[in-house]
Amino acid sequence: MADASYKAQPFWWDDLRPDAFRSTAGIEDLPGRCDVLIAGAGYSGMTAALTLARAGRSVVVADANRIAFGCSARNGGLIGPSFHKLGLSGLRAAYGAAKARDILRESMDTLAYLREFIRSEKIDCDLNDGGRFRGAVRREHYDSMAREAEALQGEVGLRFETVSKADQRSECGSDYFHGGIVYPDDGYLQPAKYAAGLAERARQAGVRFFAPAPVSDIRRNGRGFSARVGGRQIDAEQVLVATNGYTGKELPFFRRRIIPARSAIIATEELPGDVAASLSPKGRGLGDSSRLLVYMRMSSDNRRLIFGGRNFKLEDRPDIYVPDLRRLALRIFPQLGNFRVSHGWSGTVGFTFDYAPHIGQHDGVHYVMGFCGSGVGRASYYGRMAALQMAGDPA
Repeated sequence: MADASYKAQPFWWDDLRPDAFRSTAGIEDLPGRCDVLIAGAGYSGMTAALTLARAGRSVVVADANRIAFGCSARNGGLIGPSFHKLGLSGLRAAYGAAKARDILRESMDTLAYLREFIRSEKIDCDLNDGGRFRGAVRREHYDSMAREAEALQGEVGLRFETVSKADQRSECGSDYFHGGIVYPDDGYLQPAKYAAGLAERARQAGVRFFAPAPVSDIRRNGRGFSARVGGRQIDAEQVLVATNGYTGKELPFFRRRIIPARSAIIATEELPGDVAASLSPKGRGLGDSSRLLVYMRMSSDNRRLIFGGRNFKLEDRPDIYVPDLRRLALRIFPQLGNFRVSHGWSGTVGFTFDYAPHIGQHDGVHYVMGFCGSGVGRASYYGRMAALQMAGDPA
């Protein structure tokens, strides 16, 4: 991957129609009132909007940038149960055995919900159900990963297969790892196409989008709320904040509770068939056991490697993270040495202080955020849960 020019935007955007993330109208057409105002037009905000609109509510979604500008159209697209960072033993110590089991089962539910939603809505997002191989960066990681998987299998039925170092070439075209674990129920999708499908379903349900139009100055107004949207006032019976890693200073209560972290991704140019086939022989997603993990997958047409990892600076600095990720990709896959990077981009992930998503209310304002780097399934699932809370549904 010799130095060359690359496109400093997500590879996923190349697949989209120019109007995929269009605003419903100009800000001058913002209505004076609505039943529900949602700040944030990502997966969680759009899923909540769709759920509420189909329940008969009038819904306005506003975003400080464009629809799906944040991680919803930038992430790597890998999907899985997204278990809590504390692990089974840590959850038991913090919450007790029964609640720990419920938390882990809900993690499984997020993945099942996402797949069923995509299929029932017929969203074309290149859904791949091929599973994921997670490589052990150190020998001792292999044993700890296997023990963790065995515990989760006993607790919530997680399926897994261990892969020795001698056999890992059947799963990942690299000698970098010390064996690993296959999670056959994981997979990946084209994240921007999924976001575009969500936006289209929401529009069809009557949701009105306004972007760019930041939401600010949310105040109680009788039994409801007033807010500023793009500098104009709107009244709403309910408000949902779903801004996650892009929460700005105009929402200070939530901004103080979200830890932004930048994750960066590169895509290779199209690879020869034999090289592409060597990277993930079974078409699985790929990852590793490092603390600052890397994540990898093939593009939907299996012709490019998509390779991502944590960026050490909060600023968007492709001049730093593109060569860093290139070097790391070459360390894992030396066969990429003669091929260049075609795209390099990044996005801001929303972490929380307890490494868990948060859903609830503050002073009557509903919120859902803090997906801690696993937002494809979590954001969609918890966006729907927030909407059900707002609608008074016992579920």
